[in-house]
Amino acid sequence: MSLIRRLSRHNSSSFNLLRRSLHGAPSDQTVSASSSRLRDHYNFQPPPPPLSSSSEEPLKKKKPPKPQYRPPSSLEGVKKMHSSLPFDFRFSYTESSSTVRPIGLREPKYSPFGPDRLDREWTGVCAPAVDPKVERVEGVEEDPKLEEKRRKEREKIQGPPLTEAERKFLVELCQRNKTKRQINLGRDGLTHNMLNDIYNHWKHAEAVRVKCLGVPTLDMKNVIFHLEDKTYGQVVSKHCGTLVLYRGRNYDPKKRPKIPLMLWKPHEPVYPRLIKTTIDGLSIEETKAMRKKGLALPALTKLAKNGYYGSLVSMVRDAFLVSELVRIDCLGLEKKDYKKIGAKLRDLVPCILVTFDKEQVVIWRGKDYKPTEGDGEYPPSFIHHESSKEEL
Repeated sequence: MSLIRRLSRHNSSSFNLLRRSLHGAPSDQTVSASSSRLRDHYNFQPPPPPLSSSSEEPLKKKKPPKPQYRPPSSLEGVKKMHSSLPFDFRFSYTESSSTVRPIGLREPKYSPFGPDRLDREWTGVCAPAVDPKVERVEGVEEDPKLEEKRRKEREKIQGPPLTEAERKFLVELCQRNKTKRQINLGRDGLTHNMLNDIYNHWKHAEAVRVKCLGVPTLDMKNVIFHLEDKTYGQVVSKHCGTLVLYRGRNYDPKKRPKIPLMLWKPHEPVYPRLIKTTIDGLSIEETKAMRKKGLALPALTKLAKNGYYGSLVSMVRDAFLVSELVRIDCLGLEKKDYKKIGAKLRDLVPCILVTFDKEQVVIWRGKDYKPTEGDGEYPPSFIHHESSKEEL
């Protein structure tokens, strides 16, 4: 008990001493002793005194903000590609003409090959093989030297002509029950990226089947010409809209040309109107009466969507022998499709477009109409064989 009492007295005396030092008016020695005890007991470090305005240090420069994250893109770090193909690059070779000049563009001249990916300038319609500012004045027609260069290159690749037995053998290999290799040619016709697909097929086979449907089949002669002209191949067989495209005897897949791919479809330029307010040589009243009469006529034929229209030109020419107006029913077709059909008929028949109202194509043969005979459905390089009548 005596030991407990001594400890309690000692603790109370030390507590009273600490209370006096905190609340009383202690001396300098007492303050220094208490502060040293606090520093030793609690490891307390007083804050530094505030700096005066005269001794302020220059403010540190702020770090620049970090750049925002940009995902990797396939358009960056790509060198400009050079292609030695001697023709102008277009989105569609069969559905566009170098002789018809547009009157305007629907978008700025953004190259569909991507920024700085091709060493050719995009004019809004095509990427010409020569600089349009230096080599061309109008840029309407293609340089005849390029056509001659393509002809010589094609003759070099094709070599000696095929025999009848070789043609039959190629047609037999491209039938549906023998191979699935096929190029589908639709409303856009022969597009630029389709050339790369044809060369990919030629890497594994000598010939490839091309299935044509829709608007381009109205002029199969034009389709065959561009296939042979742009790929240096040869069409060895045709049955309706199905073609067999042969690569040539001297074709080497390792020396195939470089074809830059289009990354998107460019907008079509603005062309002059197909249907005018008044038909040339007629008054407004006569034009209205002719349009009303044309829509009341029985239809010559009804076009199916994505069908084969190879015989339409000859049907219209025969109909013009007995009637001055012809109506073609295009119900169900897209507007741009039957407008292209009307434009092709105007050039191939030839005829005058009257109206496109109610999804109908009404054409007029004109006042001084003279029956014209076709100049041959196929180019001279194509020879039609009995073997092509087999189902492909």
